[in-house]
Amino acid sequence: MKLKTKIYLEDDNGKFMGIGVLWLLNSIQRLGSLRAAAADLGISYSKAYSMVENLENALEHRIIERKRGGKDRVGACLTPFATSFLEIYDDFQKKCKVLLEKPFDEFMEEYVKLESDGEKQ
Repeated sequence: MKLKTKIYLEDDNGKFMGIGVLWLLNSIQRLGSLRAAAADLGISYSKAYSMVENLENALEHRIIERKRGGKDRVGACLTPFATSFLEIYDDFQKKCKVLLEKPFDEFMEEYVKLESDGEKQ
């Protein structure tokens, strides 16, 4: 048995930041394109666009700079705000998962005892 957690942020409109958005932002940063990032993650461009738009609305900050026109101006990159936000969110979610390790280990110890006590009956 293992622990699997999902950590996300929400506002009055629902979820706006979670692992999927984190993966999308990392992919945009790596590939330099929202369309390429969507393809990389196996999601539609419209879904990826909606995820970014939802995040921008919730945070009230631009997340990606869109480059339009000409061969060299196609694509997107993260804004400085988005780069910083990505770093602190990734650190936050990793710390949360580490904090859950001890309670999960304690649960497993109790579960193993419960299971072995059940076999004795």
